[in-house]
Amino acid sequence: MRDQAIETYLTDLAARTPAPGGGAAAALHAAQAAALVSMVARYSTGPKYTDHEETIARITEQADTLRRQALQLAADDAAAFTAVTDAYRLPKDTDEAKAARSAAIADALLGAARPAEATITCAADTVTLAEKLLPIGNRNVITDVGASAEAARAAAATARLNIEINLSGIKDTDARTALLRSAASVDALSERTDHITATVRKEITR
Repeated sequence: MRDQAIETYLTDLAARTPAPGGGAAAALHAAQAAALVSMVARYSTGPKYTDHEETIARITEQADTLRRQALQLAADDAAAFTAVTDAYRLPKDTDEAKAARSAAIADALLGAARPAEATITCAADTVTLAEKLLPIGNRNVITDVGASAEAARAAAATARLNIEINLSGIKDTDARTALLRSAASVDALSERTDHITATVRKEITR
């Protein structure tokens, strides 16, 4: 997916195929959110921003890293969901085969939830960077901090859905608990993005 043209990716997303799907879309939302933070940070350099030079540099570096991580998560999600499809295709003609198939499905569903869990973390980390950048970034592109926050919200909310749909088939109690905790964290993330967006809108509509 990393080297696909946008049109090719969207054609694949629109096709009647198991992957890419919502999980890949969520990860790409997160990648765009991080990229927007990087862009605003790069516009926030020079003599006018000397007091915040080190902070801006750290934000830029971290956002670039998050963008790359999110892009990898999009590919990971597509691969994980293909594994789920393969598990459901396993034979079930004997009790032994049924048990093996059931275990494979549970493992695959857990694997499919992992990229979504990581996408929520990535989105939350990006919102943290947006919060740091908001008061010090270039005011001419401050709307893009808000755009980043909204993209991160979309990433996290979509990833939460991908976690929740897989939960019923995951047998590992500890893993289920951790995934539920990750899904629940999206509400707080959404509140943080509300604040960023409201702050941006207040500034640009004065």
